[in-house]
Amino acid sequence: MSSDHAFSWTIIVLTCQHKDSVYAFQRELEIRQQRGGLLQGTLLLTVSDPQEPGLGSGGATLNALLVAAEHLSARAGFTVVTADVLDNAHILILHMGRDFPWDSCGRAFCWLPIEKRAQTVQGPVCCLDVLLDSLSNQVCPGSPPGVWLCSTDMILTIPTTFEMKWEGFFGVRVLALPGDVSYATNHGVYLADDQGRVRDIIYKGSEERIRQAAKPDGKVPLVSGPVFFCRRVLERLLKAHVTPPLDGCTYMGIDSGAPPLQVSSLHQVERAGNGEKAEISLFLDLLMCLCSDLTESQFVNGERSGSSSPVGPQGAVVRSARTLLWRILRGTTLHMVDVPGGHYDYLTLLGKEHINRLTKMGTRDTLSHIQNAQGVSDGSRVINSVLEGDISVASGAVIQHCRLQGTLEVYSGCLLSGLELNSSQIQHLSLTNDVILQSHRIQLGEMKITVNTVLGAHDDLKVSCDGDGATFLNHSWSDLYSRTGIQPDDLWGSGRSQSLMEARLFPVFRPRGGSVGLEMGVCWLLGGAGELEHWRAAWRLSLREVLYLTDQEGELRWKEVLFFQAGRRRVLDNLKSQSNSGMLPIFRAAVLGGQHTELLHTLDSIAAGSQENLGVAARCLACIADVLGCLAGEGRGGLRSGPAANPSWRHAFSLLEQGNLSGGVQALATERTNWLSRPDLLVRAARHYEGAGQVLLRQAVMSSQRFISIGQGKVPPLEEWQDVECPARLDFSGGWSDTPPIAFEHGGAVVNVAVKVDGRRPIGARARRIKEPRLLLVSSNGEQEGAVATETVCERLEDLKDHCVPHAPGALLKAVCVCSGLVTYPSQQSLKEQLLQRWGGGVEIQTWSLLPHGSGLGTSSILAGAVLAAVYRCTGQTYDTDSLIHAVLHLEQMLTTGGGWQDQVGGLVGGVKLGRSKACLPLRVEVECLPLSEDFLLSLQQHLLLVYTGKTRLARNLLQDTVRRWYSRVPSIVENAGKLVENAEECALACKEGSLSRLGACLERYWGQKKVMAPGCEPAAVRTMMDALRPLALGQTLAGAGGGGFLYLLTRQPLQGGAVRQVLDNTPGLRDFSVHSVELDMEGISVLKYS
Repeated sequence: MSSDHAFSWTIIVLTCQHKDSVYAFQRELEIRQQRGGLLQGTLLLTVSDPQEPGLGSGGATLNALLVAAEHLSARAGFTVVTADVLDNAHILILHMGRDFPWDSCGRAFCWLPIEKRAQTVQGPVCCLDVLLDSLSNQVCPGSPPGVWLCSTDMILTIPTTFEMKWEGFFGVRVLALPGDVSYATNHGVYLADDQGRVRDIIYKGSEERIRQAAKPDGKVPLVSGPVFFCRRVLERLLKAHVTPPLDGCTYMGIDSGAPPLQVSSLHQVERAGNGEKAEISLFLDLLMCLCSDLTESQFVNGERSGSSSPVGPQGAVVRSARTLLWRILRGTTLHMVDVPGGHYDYLTLLGKEHINRLTKMGTRDTLSHIQNAQGVSDGSRVINSVLEGDISVASGAVIQHCRLQGTLEVYSGCLLSGLELNSSQIQHLSLTNDVILQSHRIQLGEMKITVNTVLGAHDDLKVSCDGDGATFLNHSWSDLYSRTGIQPDDLWGSGRSQSLMEARLFPVFRPRGGSVGLEMGVCWLLGGAGELEHWRAAWRLSLREVLYLTDQEGELRWKEVLFFQAGRRRVLDNLKSQSNSGMLPIFRAAVLGGQHTELLHTLDSIAAGSQENLGVAARCLACIADVLGCLAGEGRGGLRSGPAANPSWRHAFSLLEQGNLSGGVQALATERTNWLSRPDLLVRAARHYEGAGQVLLRQAVMSSQRFISIGQGKVPPLEEWQDVECPARLDFSGGWSDTPPIAFEHGGAVVNVAVKVDGRRPIGARARRIKEPRLLLVSSNGEQEGAVATETVCERLEDLKDHCVPHAPGALLKAVCVCSGLVTYPSQQSLKEQLLQRWGGGVEIQTWSLLPHGSGLGTSSILAGAVLAAVYRCTGQTYDTDSLIHAVLHLEQMLTTGGGWQDQVGGLVGGVKLGRSKACLPLRVEVECLPLSEDFLLSLQQHLLLVYTGKTRLARNLLQDTVRRWYSRVPSIVENAGKLVENAEECALACKEGSLSRLGACLERYWGQKKVMAPGCEPAAVRTMMDALRPLALGQTLAGAGGGGFLYLLTRQPLQGGAVRQVLDNTPGLRDFSVHSVELDMEGISVLKYS
């Protein structure tokens, strides 16, 4: 259910029969509001009937309307109830109705096998949720102030195209959904004229009478639940709370001494029977008094099916109430609105109907954990349950709200509900087809116990035991008598209706043996071991008594316990199987439900036990960070991205760095307890968990080290420079899919090209051995005449301690020294000793880049590859390009900058190529150089242009934010990761086939995909620039992650540098941009002759 664009209710009132249910159902409404299913500004009220047994939905409507008006009056500052508060109020009154044998919390809170994938907070979908969704998003939008009234005992399906017109409406409006004549004979239909004005309501009429209401298609308009009363009618109806005899329907009337009056709705009357009292039908009488075919005499004095007689024992009260209704409401138009294509599904007392309903909707398992998923048929339904062991569920069977452990076969047509059975208990259970086995939580005074019941799916609960078709467990009652020795006198006392609903079949207590368990109760009824005398000696209840004694709060709590337990099990399953299922909704639900401690312990346990797959462990720590962020609250406590080096966490980080996963996770959990008291502390703790996850992610990616093969050759002489130059890279498609953990959890594919910028390779490095046993590290940026050089000298090993701090002076070059094996850090040997022993002196390294910082052209990774190559050569080590690619990946993990593999692939390997990594560890990159024709390469070069946007990419947290969203498996990110890989394969195909237009389309898609991965990567000035250039371009995108740097475009015509400059010069608001030529580089990394 979603509150997006939903109707804005002023107040929602839920009525229920029993006073002890009010708190439980009020909490259910509030939970839905917290989860976002109901708008925050809506006032939620749960109101019990002022007398028990209940009033029915008719009297409950009068009482609920009064309570709503009273609360709105109080909120508005009035000291009395006034109808003025209804002027702009949109009120929804929902009725729980009678007990429902197939769900102890009633039809409204009957869970359905539906899981809303788009919900931000995970929760069940009940009949109430489906009804609210239909009313708030389809039926009620556009309606004027007034009250909508609806029962919750059915499922309405409203076509998406349905729309009502409300201009100038006044009166009462009812919805009618189409039904068959045969069904309507046990229901109610509206008889309306051509303008939709209701002439009469036919309740349980003959087929001939019902056919008078038939439409041309043969369908009849069923009385379907939703009714709307406009503001002026409400004011009239509100007068009833002070006017006898209808004042006896309201709590104010009862508190004022008025005699109680039972008023029932059409729906309650329709289901009433077997002695159920129904004196006045508010739906029949209230709506009937608006029907145009009736005169006052017919309405007040007429005998009608489903309504009490005006000449019986209560005839005077009936006539008085009808006369009052006629006086108050007559003259108001009752208008019917057809809902073509709609479907009305009333939840009957027939078990088989309910089982069929559940198995025909939704999916196999909903909010459940199933250990042996292969044993559960696709045609079955498992709802909010935990199944462990060898449990098989046949097609057509339903398990809901159960925790089962052991070996069990559930046959077709069965319904298991509310059970908690371990392996020793479950062995006593022997099921057949079409058996309904349930556990009910009931309350007897202060005592709360569980009662088990068993029925047949085909049993009619209300038919007399000697009536046609009367059964128990789908067999005749005589079969039960002969099989067990039970006699009718054991089941029904004198004066009791001899129906299955009233049969005291189900043992609760034994005189000296305490409560009766499953094996001594229903298992015996099913044919298992047991004795008749034990059954007779037990205190027993009928199904009606069980339902009446139901502890609603206990039932809801049991469902909630299972919901959270199954959620934790699904978290474990998702992490262990490396599923792409998003878990943030589970985390938010756990936090809202106060279950975060158990969830955190579960995540701790999974992380600590994932030594064999550090990728899983890293994701676990990221999940813990998400839980802490949820605890802090949306937008509270500060930004999720931030520093993560507080000394308090140092010990835990140290253990992780040392490879002590279990100890590190435990140390993190211990320190976590000190950071739970405030939102700001929770956010800071979340940052440190993300930092700890990065430690494990780095270790996971470092497994790629096995693909680095370095040999030893001849060491060049002292002072001989080894010069290396590299092109930049342009990413054509697939970027972000190369980024760990996406690269090894989903798999990555990137197409990119090596390019010279303005005719030059812009990235380079040189290295030589020197006599002095020290490291001389020089880096420069920019053109030679304006280059800014930074020199770092390392004479002690201690000078290398910040080699893994990305922004430390010379950090990249220091990391190369360690990663390449030039020196060992840490070490017992001094730097001087290592250099002299290994290389006979020190090493000088110089690097340069002609590209601005944050260019998006892969500079840092390509530069790392150039430096590694120069150092390898000056120390006589041999390598290949594949080893260099993985060495850069390893180095960047050591440097803690993270990042993917596509940059070094783009700059170290020449031409256009497709890089791939599989969804597994160790992370291995495989590169396919695309075989392209010379004509296509020339054409591509002539159509490619670079534009420097003049914007430096400032969003340092783009990577961190994207990785966080991937770990959370945000659905848009997961879907987009697949599209990135698909687009890369399509891009490679377009290049192979020499199609610039298809390549341009790939670039356009790629830019859209980048914006999904990293929202905010398109500054306003860049958007303006791209809009201006669009007429000239087949496709365009910002290079790299976006946010600034270089834009490149594939122009429609060749050699368009001048045209591009002219367009940008003439576009207001653009400055500091520059246009650059592109030349494809087919060599990649190049080693120059020494100088």
